[in-house]
Amino acid sequence: MARDWLAGCDVTYVTVSVADMAEVKVFPLCCVVQNYAWGKVGLDSEVARLVLGGDPQALIEEARPYAELWMGAHPKGDALIKDNRISQRTLGQWIADFPGCLGSKVKDTFHGQLPFLFKVLSVKTALSIQAHPNRELAARLHAQFPEHYPDNNHKPEMAIALTQFEGLCGFRPMDEILGFLKKVPEFRALVGNEAAEELQSADGDPGRTSLALKKCFTRMMNCEKKLFVDQLNMLVKRISEEEAAGKDTSGSNGELLLRLHSQYPGDIGCFSIYFLNRILLQPGEAMFLGANEPHAYLSGDCVECMACSDNTVRAGLTPKYIDVDTLCEMLNYSPAPVSAKLFPCVQDNADPCVYLYDPPVPDFTIMRVQIPVSARQYTVSALDSAGILLVIDGEAVATSAAALSDITLTPGSVLFISANESVSLQQPCKSRLIVGLGQRAAPVSRFGSV
Repeated sequence: MARDWLAGCDVTYVTVSVADMAEVKVFPLCCVVQNYAWGKVGLDSEVARLVLGGDPQALIEEARPYAELWMGAHPKGDALIKDNRISQRTLGQWIADFPGCLGSKVKDTFHGQLPFLFKVLSVKTALSIQAHPNRELAARLHAQFPEHYPDNNHKPEMAIALTQFEGLCGFRPMDEILGFLKKVPEFRALVGNEAAEELQSADGDPGRTSLALKKCFTRMMNCEKKLFVDQLNMLVKRISEEEAAGKDTSGSNGELLLRLHSQYPGDIGCFSIYFLNRILLQPGEAMFLGANEPHAYLSGDCVECMACSDNTVRAGLTPKYIDVDTLCEMLNYSPAPVSAKLFPCVQDNADPCVYLYDPPVPDFTIMRVQIPVSARQYTVSALDSAGILLVIDGEAVATSAAALSDITLTPGSVLFISANESVSLQQPCKSRLIVGLGQRAAPVSRFGSV
């Protein structure tokens, strides 16, 4: 499916010499679309709208899901270089031939590989209850089960909302979990009285709480199928009857429970809402998901950046391969409020147009660049690592001494910018530009509007 999209990119190729190609360090990309079933369909999808904005000749099918846009060099979604004077090659092949484009620090640290993958996600139905392994576990899982874990790399990731974005992230505070164990008898039946009482008695002791929470979650995820299906059906029936009677079901998380059950009937993952924080991000707000952090995306559109990996350990709300034992063993069982899951951005002191999302990992940093209408010209500063630029909103003309020609930018345009290269953006009047950039001394992903 991804290659079907790439094959449709409108690119005319004229060969230039390898020496000339080495001098070209800024160029547009034609990126891979993933049509996963959970994605928004047709032009309801921000992914589809960006694809069409970047290529007006693109065919968007009304009933087809457009779930993810991959911008990077991962083997599952290696972007094509979209320049009509460069012979056709992928970004991964380009970097392999000209690794100096990454910048010396990134090239040496990450062995000549682009260390991040930049994405846009459009979520209609819930993604799986999941977590991503650290480097050590990723290597072990890849060695043992390469068909399920295709990379030996970790996968820390950050999601930044483009629209209101809903997800589950991290274990709730203890008082909330204990409250659900009292208010939702069907939930307590899966955890068991012994484990629930152990959790209650551990409250206030972080070490004991973590162990007791692991026991409760593992008991629920491993309970017999007949038991959890029966309890889920009872819960759905009860909440549906209460809603029909006009009763408030928020104490049982009723609206979300019914929604997930309608998407994944009979799935144990429906009960995860009583363990995990529900988070609502407004546009521009972010959450960072480190190794072993349980999470699921529920709805909305976001920009996402991660280490270059496709390793995911799943255990519910998915038709894909699930690995309950690995997930339960690896998770971070530290309760925290939803406010602790919000990741703040910082406005750049030197450039008020730039908002920086700088997670505690070396693989990537994200910059949101918002250029006001009053700024008719703006320079994307040179950085000491390669980056990928995505235009979210607005129009401009990009110029660079490292590009073969001027590049017209519209929503959905994607540029690769080599290390130590700047790009000048010339704006037409009455247009605000938002650009996103993934890169930096840790590599940077950039997104935004002009």
